[in-house]
Amino acid sequence: MSKISTAFEKGKAFITCGDPDLATTAAAVRAAAQNGADLIELGIPFSDPTAEGPVIQAANVRAMKGGVTTDRIFDLVRELRRDVTIPLVFMTYANVVFSYGSRRFLANCREVGIDGLILPDVPYEEKEEFLPFCREYGVDLISLIAPTSENRIARIASEAEGFLYIVSSLGVTGMRSEITTDLASIVRVVRQNTAIPCAIGFGISTPEQANRMAGLSDGAIVGSAIIKLLEQYGTDAPEHIGAYVRQVKAAL
Repeated sequence: MSKISTAFEKGKAFITCGDPDLATTAAAVRAAAQNGADLIELGIPFSDPTAEGPVIQAANVRAMKGGVTTDRIFDLVRELRRDVTIPLVFMTYANVVFSYGSRRFLANCREVGIDGLILPDVPYEEKEEFLPFCREYGVDLISLIAPTSENRIARIASEAEGFLYIVSSLGVTGMRSEITTDLASIVRVVRQNTAIPCAIGFGISTPEQANRMAGLSDGAIVGSAIIKLLEQYGTDAPEHIGAYVRQVKAAL
């Protein structure tokens, strides 16, 4: 069992990514880890993040304007791994990996201690573009299941690695006041086809929503709510992120 899957044995996973600068990102990651995050997602900025809503799109722009590059993020992870032991996962887009060089990218992931990779613009049918490199370097390629996956859910689940990312709603990431998708039915099909943990993301912002999603699945994925804290508080955000993570974990 991978390090990512094992993290879910301890409880629910809580995943985040950050800006406005790499020093603040490092402090935010440590604050989240120290306050109960089981797994942390680090977003690599991209100019056209098609799965993201306005909050995370703006964070991508801020990060790129601040000179954040893939190499600098690898350096950040290398530094974080001096004391952060929970699984870390990259979330980015196919072009970021392609332009860097897929083999070089995955080799660096293993070298710095990245456990998984999420590429939301790579459909299940095209994952073979990246899967051989992920396998070679021991990085889980995280699959996504959306409300529109329908008759593909069983196939995606049966080949999943690390954990399955279940997309709660149609559209892009962002905070939602209500999630109406029949997620229980999706999770039921997942459970029938894999023992890999599954976590629900897109639109989860309150501890109450996280509690509800974790009741259905193995974890709640929270992104935009944390980016909002970074946008609001800037370099002071890590303290607020720590408190927020504590609240969500208490709700779980």
